[in-house]
Amino acid sequence: MKTRISLFLITLTLAILIVNNTKAQTTDVTENDTFIWLEDAQGAQALDWVKAQNDLTLKEFSSDPNFPKFQDIALTILNSKNRIPYGSYEGNQVYNFWQDEAHVKGILRRTSLKEYIKKNPRWETVLDIDKLSADEGKDYVYGGTTLLPPGRTRGMIALSVGGGDAVIYREFDYESKSFVKDGFSLPEAKSDVAWYDSNTLLVGTDFGPGSMTSSGYPRLTKMWKRGTPLSEAATILEGEISDVSAAASVSFRPEGELFFLSRGINFWESIRWLVDSSGNKTELPFPRDSYIMPFKGRLLARLNSEWLGLPEGSLVALKIADLQSPDLQSKIDVIFKPDDKSVIGYVICIKDYILVTVLENVRAKALYYWPDESGGADQWNHGHINLPDMGSIGITSADDFSNTLMLSYDDFLTPTKLYLLDNPGATPREIKSLPESFAVDKLKVEQFFATSKDGTSIPYFMVSRKDLKLDGANPTLLYGYGGFRSLEMPSYSRTLGKIWLTNGGVYVLANIRGGGEFGPRWHKAGLLENRQKVFDDFIAIAEDLCRRRVTSPAHLGIMGGSNGGLLVGVSFIQRPDLFKAVVCQVPLLDMLRYTKIGAGASWMAEYGDPEIPEQRAFIEKYSPYQNLKSGVKYPEVFFETSTADDRVHPAHARKMAAKMEQMGYKVYFSEEMSGGHSSGADNIHRAQTFALEYTYLWKMLK
Repeated sequence: MKTRISLFLITLTLAILIVNNTKAQTTDVTENDTFIWLEDAQGAQALDWVKAQNDLTLKEFSSDPNFPKFQDIALTILNSKNRIPYGSYEGNQVYNFWQDEAHVKGILRRTSLKEYIKKNPRWETVLDIDKLSADEGKDYVYGGTTLLPPGRTRGMIALSVGGGDAVIYREFDYESKSFVKDGFSLPEAKSDVAWYDSNTLLVGTDFGPGSMTSSGYPRLTKMWKRGTPLSEAATILEGEISDVSAAASVSFRPEGELFFLSRGINFWESIRWLVDSSGNKTELPFPRDSYIMPFKGRLLARLNSEWLGLPEGSLVALKIADLQSPDLQSKIDVIFKPDDKSVIGYVICIKDYILVTVLENVRAKALYYWPDESGGADQWNHGHINLPDMGSIGITSADDFSNTLMLSYDDFLTPTKLYLLDNPGATPREIKSLPESFAVDKLKVEQFFATSKDGTSIPYFMVSRKDLKLDGANPTLLYGYGGFRSLEMPSYSRTLGKIWLTNGGVYVLANIRGGGEFGPRWHKAGLLENRQKVFDDFIAIAEDLCRRRVTSPAHLGIMGGSNGGLLVGVSFIQRPDLFKAVVCQVPLLDMLRYTKIGAGASWMAEYGDPEIPEQRAFIEKYSPYQNLKSGVKYPEVFFETSTADDRVHPAHARKMAAKMEQMGYKVYFSEEMSGGHSSGADNIHRAQTFALEYTYLWKMLK
């Protein structure tokens, strides 16, 4: 017993020493950071610096003859009447949010399904954001709506001022097309809102000191009754400060409602409970990193970890009545099991079917499943939706109370087509399509594989001219993301096509580890201490392009945003000899302080915690901000960010640009004042961003 106590005290002492040492390290980073003042997003000194940088960049590129040409092309595309008005079919209406030159901030509009399938449908305006902004003197950006099923005549509309993740919620009546007088309303915050019933909201928001997690999201969830002040709402869930968030939701389906509580203990794992009508909670037995969906008296789980002998990536079903069965394994139905070639892309439920997109070597196909219970034990039937399977399939509209759905298909050279199906077994009807925006007859798409540093084969797509000369002189843009299970799939881009491909540029899309293209294993291979493998994969593709003489370092550019901004930031730091141009969009770059700015603390399950010495050790090896060196021939990097980005703080791009300038390096910097993490709240600003990017790329890579 004494030995155990002694070991405990020794362990405790070591832990205290480690914590103190970690705090000292963190303090040193802060004290030695001469650009810490740029972390004040709205600070006068910081904004003066931003304005000066913006002016220099715009002056540099606006005088280039390509700039006005590219800006006009981009704005014409963005405002084109020939765009597909993607609609969400809800409550017998198709809703669409639309922006053009007459509706800069946009309008929320609707029409009937019968009208929607026409070439030129008649639309009814539900809410005009330009008019609302003018009437109330606010720079509103529409953030979506939370409708109450099944009637969907009431919704909580989200409006941000400037485009950030923090939004104002206001109750809206879709019959009168007006905000509800004395209805539910929440001030601007990173809130979580869901309907419990027509007179009750489930709310997580900033209730005051201690109510938000260290990640900046709600820690408390309350049940708010209509006609009562928010201060009297009853707390139904309380998370920890160290959690990412706490939330509650109700699944509305034809067979009934299900009430869930969820504690997001990190970005990937949540503890979830099903709550019955008496308030009793049953913790769900699935792995905490599973995706859970209710369907016809069952819970579906898309597994991201092995469970009861089932491989990660499987889709399974368990009847709600069997949730507490002592023999769970015998109660589980396996709907889909992955293999070496096939993994799940997306899963969504409609009234009577489960829709599953499956990727086979980063090429999509669409399947559907439904239970046949006529024989007692569940038997799952399945079918295949007849769509092309060489590109990307998107589920653009699906509803729990209907079997009607809309799917889209596109690839690099095929303009997007929108299909309507009365049910998944019906023949898809093409109802909308983009016109061909650039000539594709002289272009080709190929898939290649590069060998990464550890021997892993890494796929990538390449779009180029059919008569491409392998002379190492082709301007080439390599795009990547590599994180958060993101699927990087072939897609049709009119701006890329008209400004880059038809002018002889080569485009390359990387399917590196950290993403979800090959299921959970592909994502996990790039997590935490394995993050360097993601960067190695990207660099291996760049090297392969040069080895095959597609391009050379003098003509090779890279682009990535958010986590992809980190990717390109690390890549040019580690291999400055390999790249001539770098477009670093809304990036993470100071990885030793990322948990302390923006929403960074929520991503520790992806990157690690720099407060933990073992994790700090692998983070600081690649953190771009800390690994800048003097006397290195770095490319002239183009940094882009947004003042209103409250997810990835603009300080990352600001500080990196300022530090490089101080060290004598030439950089370009552009910061939008609005638009949030997506950067650019309207088409005018988006067009300018495209023009800046492509003008820079052509200047660097020709």
